[in-house]
Amino acid sequence: METTAMERMKELTELLNRASREYYQNSSEIMTNYEYDALYDELQRLEAETGVVLAGSPTVRVGYELLSELPRETHAAPMLSLDKTKNVEDLADWLGDQEGLLSWKMDGLTIVFTYRNGELAKAVTRGNGEVGEVVTGNARVFRNVPLHIPYQGELILRGEAVIRYSDFEEINRELPDEEKCKNPRNLCSGSVRRLNNEVTARRSVHFYAFALVQAEGVDFANSREVQLRWLRSQGFDVVYFERVNRDTLPAVVVNFAGMVSSNDLPSDGLVLLMDDIAYGESLGRTAKFPRNSIAFKWADELGETTLRYIEWNTSRTGLINPVAVFEPVQLEGTTVSRASVHNLSILEALALGEGDRITVYKANMIIPQIAENLTRSGMAPPPEVCPVCGGRTEIRRTRDVKALYCTNPECQAKKIKSFALFVSRDALNIDGLSEATLEKFIGAGLVRSFADLFSLECHEEAIVGMEGLGQKSFDKLVAAAGRARTTTLARLIYGLGIAGIGSANARNLCRAFGNDPERLRHASREELMEVDGIGGVLADGIVAYFAREENQRTLTELLELLTLEKPQETEGKPSFEGKNFVITGSLEHFANRKEAQAKIESVGGKVTGSVTGKTDYLINNDIHSGSSKNKKARELGIPILSEEEFLRMLEE
Repeated sequence: METTAMERMKELTELLNRASREYYQNSSEIMTNYEYDALYDELQRLEAETGVVLAGSPTVRVGYELLSELPRETHAAPMLSLDKTKNVEDLADWLGDQEGLLSWKMDGLTIVFTYRNGELAKAVTRGNGEVGEVVTGNARVFRNVPLHIPYQGELILRGEAVIRYSDFEEINRELPDEEKCKNPRNLCSGSVRRLNNEVTARRSVHFYAFALVQAEGVDFANSREVQLRWLRSQGFDVVYFERVNRDTLPAVVVNFAGMVSSNDLPSDGLVLLMDDIAYGESLGRTAKFPRNSIAFKWADELGETTLRYIEWNTSRTGLINPVAVFEPVQLEGTTVSRASVHNLSILEALALGEGDRITVYKANMIIPQIAENLTRSGMAPPPEVCPVCGGRTEIRRTRDVKALYCTNPECQAKKIKSFALFVSRDALNIDGLSEATLEKFIGAGLVRSFADLFSLECHEEAIVGMEGLGQKSFDKLVAAAGRARTTTLARLIYGLGIAGIGSANARNLCRAFGNDPERLRHASREELMEVDGIGGVLADGIVAYFAREENQRTLTELLELLTLEKPQETEGKPSFEGKNFVITGSLEHFANRKEAQAKIESVGGKVTGSVTGKTDYLINNDIHSGSSKNKKARELGIPILSEEEFLRMLEE
């Protein structure tokens, strides 16, 4: 039995280390978080039972060897992991009669910052806990990191680099399928550890401080809370926290749980930290964990259900993603019936077969995931042909992760996704053309090019006779296409689907080239790189796109069909070129924040998500509220404008 336990420990050590290597170094996943935690707990139990801890066990190691080409540096003090619990009573017992700070446990990349003489001197990732990667150049282009601070001594602090959910969805949508990430944490890790910080600058990385390590000569009254508030006074965004004691802790945990669904910052639980600095440090540490803080992981609400089938979805670059479709189950107050399995490697590990009994949960109370396959009947072979076009599929392996691809360059799915982008709200905005409708039109041969969308009236009989459509639907589609004929060059450029060019970059490009399509389509790499937000990689992609004859032909056809509106003239009005705005609160004069952002960008401004020293204006109709953004703006002397005040400025 002891031999069996040892063999299992070796197996678990190898498997968990491989999973961590993929997660931390390659920003990909070969198992779910739930599965990792269960295996980790099993290994801990076996180690306790046998009294043996193997060399390289993840229970005593923190992280893995670094394989990137970034410079490396040894940390002055080891950066340890946190012990964890899923039980609120255990959390209260741990705190005892002390007071603590309860904060989000952010799910990003931990970084140590050093400031000297008020200047950012160094930024180093956590790495393996002992040695990290130097990412100072990349940290300088984070959205909210102060490059200069009032304090002139040596300051060392720790915090988390994160990409917000809202930014993640937009960035991930514009990435090629082979570069898409499963979650914001993976995208953030890959963005921060780039050799070229142009990419980092485009990824909207934010930094939130959670610990002060050193600031000589400052009296913090032996309080971690005072330290965090002092960091805020120096210009840092600090992780949201609440002060708690044993009695108030349960209610505050409930309050945090209620904020999970609306929290835009990726989080995988909470952290409880002793407020009393001296007392916390007197507790010491174990080989792996400090004793002055502990993590709280949400106890996942599990639902048991039956797998109906695996659905295979083909994307516009040919990646075919498996999606588990199961009998509906209630989780965290909502009905769930689908969960992405992400890739073939995870599908194989789960051994999913139709009719299997499975347990499902919402990762971090948000994203549906499969926790366990209870019956493991075995995965059926992946489809040999694309479910959309019938073309041959192939399995491609990137590192240890396998994925399925359609090899047919004329796959309808690839066209459907491209057409869906072209008709989307931020592009040509042809209302009523869903992917399902586009699939019918393309499959019937009615639509072969973007230009064909503006001659649907030629196929009235065929469209009216299609299942799910009819005369009313046809009339609405023709009317919507007619309205879309009048548009802007920026919408058109975005709709073409040039790799990496989202709506914001499209607006910057068009503004830089005077909204002249001829100048833009013939621009050189050097000219393109002069545009804000366009680096070498994007410039090469734009040049390559327009170098293809079929793409030039597509643009020419569309320019002959469309009427391009000129942007509103701003001559004689105040210039907002290079000014940074933050928008918060409800809006009255704009339909939504995207519309307000578009207006600001049309006059040369930029919109960011957080109030920092770089912010020029905060727009908030409730200018007297005590919101965190209002407080930060007042601290930094940033004007707070209502919508009406902003609009009046435009008219002056």
